[in-house]
Amino acid sequence: MKWTELEAEPCSVARTVSVIGDRWTLLVLRECFLGVKRFEEFQERLAISRPMLVDRLHKLVEAKVLKKVAYQQTPTRYDYRLTPKGLDLHPVLMAIVHWGDIHMAGKAGRPLLHRHSGCGHLFDPVTVCSECRAALSAREVTVEAGPGAQDAGHTHR
Repeated sequence: MKWTELEAEPCSVARTVSVIGDRWTLLVLRECFLGVKRFEEFQERLAISRPMLVDRLHKLVEAKVLKKVAYQQTPTRYDYRLTPKGLDLHPVLMAIVHWGDIHMAGKAGRPLLHRHSGCGHLFDPVTVCSECRAALSAREVTVEAGPGAQDAGHTHR
């Protein structure tokens, strides 16, 4: 399948990858969740070329993951803010962070720690069942065709 055709695939992973599936987009999103909003700060923190950053921000705005909000009129300059759709990517980024903390952190340990402001504790993200709240592992999950599947008789394991 071609990169430009991913969003039309009957697969939620492929459709998601069509929006966030390159390294620069994920790093832009990381910076958004760390509070970065302005073009110059993205560029400085990521050491990304202007054309690449323009492209990634445009793509995220077009996908309604970010919205542009003018903070200056002459010349017009914008903040890039996460939309509700963008905020829904937080668990995805946290899962990537957690995997990196476990498998890629150096001897010094995790580069950032995450604290839950509600209880004050440092935490690790955990995937739980939305019904019984039990923690889930990959081996405890089966998959079946949903209403959006091309072939309702096809299931994955």
